[in-house]
Amino acid sequence: MSHLLRIDASARLEGSVSRELADAFEEKWKAAHPRGKISYRDLVAYPIPHLSEMTIQGFYAPPPLNGKLSSATAISDQLIEELRSVDTVLISTPMYNFTVPSVLKAYIDQIVRIGKSFSMTDHSFQGLLTGKRAFVITASGAVFSDSKMEEKNHLDSYLSLIFGFIGFDHVEIARVEGTATSPSAFQESRTRAIKSMDGFLLKDKKLEKAASFV
Repeated sequence: MSHLLRIDASARLEGSVSRELADAFEEKWKAAHPRGKISYRDLVAYPIPHLSEMTIQGFYAPPPLNGKLSSATAISDQLIEELRSVDTVLISTPMYNFTVPSVLKAYIDQIVRIGKSFSMTDHSFQGLLTGKRAFVITASGAVFSDSKMEEKNHLDSYLSLIFGFIGFDHVEIARVEGTATSPSAFQESRTRAIKSMDGFLLKDKKLEKAASFV
């Protein structure tokens, strides 16, 4: 059974462009996977704690962990197992100050963990959460596809890096821009984002069909 994890990071619970487009993706995913399962993680309604000194100690301590270290790393364990259990991850996020919102950064810090989501041998890294795909919807008030602004976009490439690093086979970014500055750029990028959803889900179905013959 196909399993989608939806992660939302916009501080706006209402009127959010990224959340609105995530709703559209979710409906398309349901139509493509009528028997599928969807899990939800709203990082604003239910924030993930930032790393603490005890958490970091737990990340690097040899097992078995004592009570305090085990408690400090429990949320990290839960989030990584949640990722391990799904096939596809949908992330919707705005750009805040050229990069990810702090709630999403807190989530990332909990899931990028040596020995759990990646390994390191002979100075090389290997992602451990393989066989997964991510569709990432990003929204920005300004237009960053312009060559003068592209270098200031530390959101899209960062998320591609992170999920690729922990082993995801494919990370697709659907960027919606100009939400506060350019109605034409907003409409054009929104149309492209919707179209890219269809392409992503079509590939999703092909992969699912191919897997059924293995």
